[in-house]
Amino acid sequence: MRLGVAIQETWGFFNEIYADFQKRYDVSVFDRRVWNLPVLRSRVNDLLYRHDLKQFMSKNDVVFFEWASELLVVATHLPKVSRIVTRLHRYEMYQWVDRVNWDLVDKIIVVSHAKKAEFQERFPAQAGKIIVSGPSTSLGRFVPCPKTYDGDIGILCHLTPRKRVYDLIIAFYSLLQQRGDFHLHIGGGMDPAFQDYYYALHSIVDDLGLRDKVTFYGNIQDTPAWYKNIDIFISNSYSEGLQVAPMEAMASGCYCLSHHWRGADELLPEENLYYTDDELIHRILDYCRMSDTQKQEQRKRMREWAEKNFDIDQTIKQVVQAIEEAAKVTSVHSGTA
Repeated sequence: MRLGVAIQETWGFFNEIYADFQKRYDVSVFDRRVWNLPVLRSRVNDLLYRHDLKQFMSKNDVVFFEWASELLVVATHLPKVSRIVTRLHRYEMYQWVDRVNWDLVDKIIVVSHAKKAEFQERFPAQAGKIIVSGPSTSLGRFVPCPKTYDGDIGILCHLTPRKRVYDLIIAFYSLLQQRGDFHLHIGGGMDPAFQDYYYALHSIVDDLGLRDKVTFYGNIQDTPAWYKNIDIFISNSYSEGLQVAPMEAMASGCYCLSHHWRGADELLPEENLYYTDDELIHRILDYCRMSDTQKQEQRKRMREWAEKNFDIDQTIKQVVQAIEEAAKVTSVHSGTA
């Protein structure tokens, strides 16, 4: 089978899937040409874009769009010349989905049952095309190691308002009023679109007198090593799709807690979720009061949960199944759309 891959956002969630595609199919990746001369640049680039994408799709039996975003929008407003499969993560739901012609998409892979319900509510006519492929990542690099409990709390994410790191710092300040032997480790660099947020994080740490209790690391290159220094990992977001950091943290044996965003119960056990800062502080203190043996049991439980629920091989199998099912539909090259 000739399989085309169209992707212009990050490959971070896709590398293992793509490697499997290469073993199974005759794979090509869409390469967008750009006209750099100033004369008629915008018009020429738009024409090139549509022409090249149509040609690319006509040469493949199925085209897989890793993100349901701009490339999919353009493709679904061209004549249908191949089968189309896409994976919908999170951000596309709020920026792109209303611009896609979903009638031309054959299979829609979503990353959680929560996202399926949300998509289905907005596009009920597409319900029969949806496949849920839950959160997963490659866990092989993340190995639990014995660690003496030191009260190290960590969060690793892009420093944007959606991640609610500012709110976590304030909750951490309240936690310290009850027990002072904690340290907050914040991994993640500045997002150019939210520079004010980045500086606000540093300002609130200074204003609350937390400089000796909070460490900013910037972008983390060696994530397995970073997780080894964390006792309690926290996700404080209000919205997520395929959130990799908690999966990696669990695989590393960190005790993990998450704000109860819609779909978080597909990522963590119910007892590891919280709504309010008071609930978060309560869960942290409960963990601190456990014996060393109980803490090690909880860390082992986290690793086992990750192994059971975040198998990248299962995700690959589900994505391949969607592609195979789409390919079985009467060929569009024979004139049937």
